[in-house]
Amino acid sequence: MLIHDVTSKVGSNRSSRRRGRGTGSGLGKTCGRGHKGANSRSGSGGRLLAEGGAKPFYRRLPKRGFSNARYRTRYDLVHLYDLNRFDDGATVDGRALQKAGLIDDPSSLVKILGPGKLDKKLTVLANKFSTSAAKSISDAGGEARIIS
Repeated sequence: MLIHDVTSKVGSNRSSRRRGRGTGSGLGKTCGRGHKGANSRSGSGGRLLAEGGAKPFYRRLPKRGFSNARYRTRYDLVHLYDLNRFDDGATVDGRALQKAGLIDDPSSLVKILGPGKLDKKLTVLANKFSTSAAKSISDAGGEARIIS
């Protein structure tokens, strides 16, 4: 079977209706919209989720509670195994993490997480450490310093 043997299914490519092309076309003059009224005008169709005079569902529901989503503290997360790319004895801070491509903004809050194994002695400056990450850094001979 070659590409020129492939045919589309019959009826899958219907031509569009030519509206407004004379009264003899079946859809001329008013183009199937009838005479006058809201739906005969352009731009009609009503609001999405309109319920015909009833109060819309989203307005019937009570507003309850408080969401803290706008005010929550967000941390950039860095795993221990990512710190192995730094030289032995280096000081790892926000600027060094940004240079290494681990975070986008050196002034953002950083939390060091425990997955992985640290093979080098590093001084790590971050806003937060998981318990396992702080233990692994100190076990490797390094120092986990919390900055505010």
